[in-house]
Amino acid sequence: MKRTAAVVFVMVVGVSLMLWAGWHNLRERRLALQKAQENHVTLTRDDGAKSDAPAGTSTEAMDEPLKGKPAPAFTLVNLEGKKVSLSDYKGRPVIVNFWATWCAPCKLEMPWFQEFRSKYSGQGFEILGIAEDEAPKDEIEKTAKKVNVTYPILLTDGKVAPAYGGVDSLPESFYIDRNGVVVSETVGLASKDEVEAKIKELVEAKSAAPATAGVALPAGSGR
Repeated sequence: MKRTAAVVFVMVVGVSLMLWAGWHNLRERRLALQKAQENHVTLTRDDGAKSDAPAGTSTEAMDEPLKGKPAPAFTLVNLEGKKVSLSDYKGRPVIVNFWATWCAPCKLEMPWFQEFRSKYSGQGFEILGIAEDEAPKDEIEKTAKKVNVTYPILLTDGKVAPAYGGVDSLPESFYIDRNGVVVSETVGLASKDEVEAKIKELVEAKSAAPATAGVALPAGSGR
């Protein structure tokens, strides 16, 4: 009887060790995959080909079809259910950032945006984060809180991304000056220093002079 109990005990311990080993191995694989996602970004070119680039890869050499053009207008609903329009920020430097709850590089970059938003808020700087996925609102809100961002988070309507050329890779950000013109774009995870450099360039740029400035008045006209 004692021998049978001992055999059963040994079998239970053996099965337990096997289960623990399997769980540990799965956990290690998941952590490795998460780390790889956080430090590796897949960039998609306009021709559909994909190239692998490490986090921090500069996007200077990439095509920026909207650069120098007015940023496409949009109106979306925020997490509080209020409508927010890009036009609400006319005269202010703005980043329109496309992200998703499942995007690890996005969640790495968002705290940087929050930091720089606080740093440059005195110059009117703002960030509009568009959640470009199908997650429910409560999950989007939970993710935003987890990464400690307080700038406006907007819910996608499926129309804004196509207006911005189709957002095939995340994160993707558009830097818009005080005149409402796109001055640069980043696709994938840029370095923190590159992000701040672009923001500084954005907030330091002056608004365009009024169209009538410098126009000569007709002879005899009063001021």
